[in-house]
Amino acid sequence: MSNVKERIIGAVSIMTEDDAEKLWKLILGTFALANAKEEIPDEEDVRILNEYHAGNPNYQPHMSHEDVLKELDL
Repeated sequence: MSNVKERIIGAVSIMTEDDAEKLWKLILGTFALANAKEEIPDEEDVRILNEYHAGNPNYQPHMSHEDVLKELDL
């Protein structure tokens, strides 16, 4: 086993269950992103993004940054 793998196993063995769960979600997300493909936005997507960046209140998020972090268990 490589040194890196040994260090990972050592770190996981002393983690709390909550921290291990967060790490597992991070690992899953990393692999999901590695297999993601780029999508070209259509005209409607571009229009919506432009409205968001322009500050149009109809296109602004309704959750605070803190609420999003709570929702994602981060």
